[in-house]
Amino acid sequence: MKKTILASAIAAATFSGAAMAQEINLPVVYGNIQYALTYTDAETKAGTSSHGLEHFDNGTTLGVAHDHEIAPGITGFFKLEVDGFGADNKGAKKDIIKLDEAYVGVKGDNFGQVWVGSDDSMYETSVDEIGEFWEVGSGIGNDYDTGEGDLVQYLSPNFGGLKLGAAVQINGDKDPLNGGKKSFPWQLAAMYNVDALELAFAVDSNDGAGNNENSYGLRASFNLEDLRLTGQFETRKDVADTFGVMGVYTLGANQFALGYQLVDEDSGDKEDVISLQALHNLSDHMYVYVEGYVSSADEDKVYDVGNGAFTGDERSTIALGAVYYF
Repeated sequence: MKKTILASAIAAATFSGAAMAQEINLPVVYGNIQYALTYTDAETKAGTSSHGLEHFDNGTTLGVAHDHEIAPGITGFFKLEVDGFGADNKGAKKDIIKLDEAYVGVKGDNFGQVWVGSDDSMYETSVDEIGEFWEVGSGIGNDYDTGEGDLVQYLSPNFGGLKLGAAVQINGDKDPLNGGKKSFPWQLAAMYNVDALELAFAVDSNDGAGNNENSYGLRASFNLEDLRLTGQFETRKDVADTFGVMGVYTLGANQFALGYQLVDEDSGDKEDVISLQALHNLSDHMYVYVEGYVSSADEDKVYDVGNGAFTGDERSTIALGAVYYF
């Protein structure tokens, strides 16, 4: 899962480092180590159950970023980030390291920004806040298929609080991730901020996926000083409707969150999950957290239990984690 608080912290640290290195135009190196420990219990309607303990690397990354002035008011930028280190295992294979983000682009006050490569997609950044918020993950996210690679993305300047975005994924004839068939799935997004209110709408064409029906997502967020409230809705024909609400309260170095998500599948089956988080910032570079998830479903789902999987209709998980970032 994307880590909302971690992403914001790294962005701030990267900006700070860039400012310090501006005079000599050095690239900014950043990274983090993330550990998590989970205990999960899952059950079936018939009464069988499974439980397991797991300690794992929850997304350790290392990256480098740089930008420079091409001309007055126009900036070129790039970012390269890798993950998959397996930081919980001394004997982890070195070849498991994989690319997470890599892109290059230009931005300016008058035309916005355009960038090419692998990055969080326009649909994800505009709408999918609740599913991407949790450190370990609730198991429920928005239902869209366009991935984060081979993207060309554009984000407009701010027009009185309104920003428009677009993305297209270029899958060539020989792209193995697309079964060797070319396709050009696209996304469109609109984001509007006024005072404490945020509204966002996005659509994903899902071209080339098993179900080519569009995904439509809507998010509304409201900030009340230290309290942030968010509601989301997504629909995709012949697949499912997904609902979510979440509240996040910040108290000094502490953060508390409560969320509820529901997936109503077109088949008639439903699954919901209640998620809780308590997070404490130990310093400007380190935080710890505890999260809990309680899930239930009309039909059996495959849940991660320890280092394996179990098919059941109820799941409860408690997670402890620590993150150090620079």
